[in-house]
Order: sequence, then structure tokens, then C-alpha cells
Amino acid sequence: MFVGRERELNLLNKLYHKNNFQMVVMYGRRRIGKTTLIKKFIEDKPAIFFVAQEANDKLNLELFSKQVFSFFNISGQFGAFRDWQSAFDYIAERAKEQRFILAIDEFPYAVEGNISIKSILQNVIDHKLQYTNIYIILCGSHMSFMENEVMGYRSPLYGRRTSQLKLEGFDYLDSAKMLEGYGKEDIIKFYCCVGGTPHYIAQIDKTESFEQNIEELYFNASGYLYDEPMMLLQQELREPAMYNSVISAIAAGASKLNEISQYIGEERSKCIKYLQTLMNLKILHKEFPFGADEATSRKGIYKISDNCYNFWYRYVFPNKSSIEQGTGSILLKKEIIPSLSTYIGKPFEEICRQYLIRRNNNGQLPFTFTNIGCFWGAGPDKKTQVEIDIVAASRAENSIIYGECKWKNEKIGVGVLNELIQNSEVLSGYQNKYYMLFSTSGFTEGLKNTAKTMGNVELVDLDKLFHIP
Repeated sequence: MFVGRERELNLLNKLYHKNNFQMVVMYGRRRIGKTTLIKKFIEDKPAIFFVAQEANDKLNLELFSKQVFSFFNISGQFGAFRDWQSAFDYIAERAKEQRFILAIDEFPYAVEGNISIKSILQNVIDHKLQYTNIYIILCGSHMSFMENEVMGYRSPLYGRRTSQLKLEGFDYLDSAKMLEGYGKEDIIKFYCCVGGTPHYIAQIDKTESFEQNIEELYFNASGYLYDEPMMLLQQELREPAMYNSVISAIAAGASKLNEISQYIGEERSKCIKYLQTLMNLKILHKEFPFGADEATSRKGIYKISDNCYNFWYRYVFPNKSSIEQGTGSILLKKEIIPSLSTYIGKPFEEICRQYLIRRNNNGQLPFTFTNIGCFWGAGPDKKTQVEIDIVAASRAENSIIYGECKWKNEKIGVGVLNELIQNSEVLSGYQNKYYMLFSTSGFTEGLKNTAKTMGNVELVDLDKLFHIP
């Protein structure tokens, strides 16, 4: 089942309809849906689709040759091209006669077997392929490789791409398309615990409840996600133990460099190196208070980017011994489920930001914001600390939205709005102010009446969160 990816698919098709030379660099973490997107894009188009293997150069060249010969209906008696130069030269000659797509998936594996492939392809592009209307896709899961070794200025292929496409996980609404049959609250809980990676969402058994699925996926030693984050980390990194410690520290609440350093007992300088690597892999990101100068601010905090990793390192990693002893079900029922509402609070804030971004892109807000984030720091009185879950603003339109997100089992009232208004004074300087309150349990009649009277307050409940016109 293919869902979501409308924007990405539209981009690929738009480039295809230009009917000239194209080279798209596509990349993203493993399981994110790159191969599925390529297959959907080429399903009604002439295409050579080659998936490089983690094997030596000889085998990859043989497999590539097989795909090329099959596409052009050439008998297998020719065996394989003698080298990559011959293979790309042949493709260039055929590209003069007809238009087709050449998609190479897991491109880094091919290069690992023969580093000269990049230079060979660059030479053929410069002297032959750029004068044809061939459509090339180079795809890979190794994030830093694709950014540095394919698109980086030191790469032979630098400047040859006509577009790049970085695939991220689904947001909560695209994830919901894969979770039809569940209630809105369960969909949010799934998204907060499993994340937006399509392959992971596909492992959810729709005949079972949220709790049953979480038990089978995470708290069973044979569950699909029981070891998944660990295995992916081992594939990408040479010292997974240290990286496990860093991510665990953040999952446990250590978000600043000093806190992480103390938590794992390593020097700050060493921690910085590991943190930077994890950010390059998009497992972590660094967040700053809204309005802070990221180049000079010391208030940045580290966060886990993916909800699957966040849930796994918070609940599974520290309890692996218990799970392997067969007590995962008891652990889930007695410890994890009772604390889940507290955990979901933060991922729910990100869901609310995704909602705002969707509406902003559709032009459904009072203004179009150019910056969105959250704020934490000293309050208006300079004595207390305040947090604002969402801040979205446009200097050009002199407008700002302040948002508060509540994942609670009770309706929220006027007091929450009053506190938000008071805290918002710390970010003054905007003429037009708007307030948005998100609640999974609804709002009191008093708050509804106040919102109508003020005119610049919007209340978003579960139904509204899942309905964007």
C-alpha cells in the first residue's frame, strides 16, 4: 500500500516532464520509504532499477549488467560489462535513442566496492549524458555519504545533480493513513511511540489494540522493534556502545552538554564528537529557544529526532534484561503504561507543530509564519522560568502565534489561556498576537466563551487536529 509522499512524488514527476537531463539525489534513513517511492515513481515509466548490494565490485557489476541487458532485451549470453566505464558508455549511447530512467538504489554500496564509480559517472555525464534526456536517480541510506561524497563540493559528482530529495518520516496525518480503523487518540499514541517511519508503522497489527501492539513490537524479545534501533546503529557506527550511552542519557532527560557528559561519565570534548555524529545521522537534533541566535546561544538542548528511538531508549534499552527473561508484558502493564501520558506530552507538542505547519502551507492561518519553534527561559518578571510549547512568527507581517499543548484526561479552562498570555509577554515586539490551545480532552465552556469574545484565540481539539481542509 502506497500512502503519503504526494509532495515528493509530484517533484519527481515534475522533473520528469521537463524532458531533459536530470539527476536526482535521494537520501534518507533506512526504512524511511525511499525504495517504495522510487518503485511508485517508475511503475508507469521505462526504467532500469538497480539495487546495489553490500558485496564486492565484481558482483555488483554483474547484477547491474543483468538489469541493463534485461531492460534492453539483450540476451544473457553477453555476460557482464567488463567495467563500469563500459556500462555507463553503453547507457549513454542508448540514451541518445530513447528516454528512460536509471535508478541506482543503495549507491554507497556500489561505491564502497569501487570508489572510481563516482569519477566514471561524472565523466560520462559531462561528455555524454548531459546532452541526452536520461533521468538518473542516485539513492542511499548512508546520510553523511550522500551529503558529502555525492553532493559535497569535494565529490566528483558535485554540481551534477539537478535536484535533491531528502526523505523524512511521515507526519502524524500521513501516518494515520496507514492506521485506519484506530481511534484518533490511539493514532497519536502510536505515532508518539513508533514514529513516522512507514516500514515500522506497517508492522502494526490492526487486529490488536495499541497496548497489544506495543507489547509485541517492543517488549517481546522476538518483536520486530525490540532490537531495531540497536541494529541500525551498529550498521552505521564503529562504537555503538558509546553512542547508546549518549542517546540513553538524552532519553532519560539529560539534554544539555554538561548533563550528558556527567550522565555517561565522559569528557565534554568527547561527547561533542559523538553528538555531532548522531546529528549528522539525523538521530539527534539541537534545539534553541525561539528567537535565540543559534550561532552564539549557549541555551541549545539535544533532542532525539525520531519517536521510535526516543521510546526505545527510554523504555526498552534500560529494561532489556527483564524483557529477555520474559517479563516484558508485566513491565509494560505495571510501569510503562502508567507513565505513558507523561512521555507522550513532548511528542504531542511536535504533532501540534506539524498541524500548524500544514495549515501554514495551505494558507489557512491569519498570516504566513516563517519561523516556528518553542521557547524556554526567564519569564517577564526575570525571576521565574517559563515554557511556551509553540511559537510561530513572521517579522515581515509583524505577527506571532503562541501555542499551548495539553495531553490530559480533563478539559482545559481559562486559567491555561491566561497563563499563556502572561508568559507570552517574554516575546514581545509583535503587533498582531494570536493564541492557539490544543487539547485532547476538549475545553470548558468558560474557555470557549472567552475565545469567542477575544477573537484572536483558536481552540484545537482531537477532531480538528485530524481535519485540515
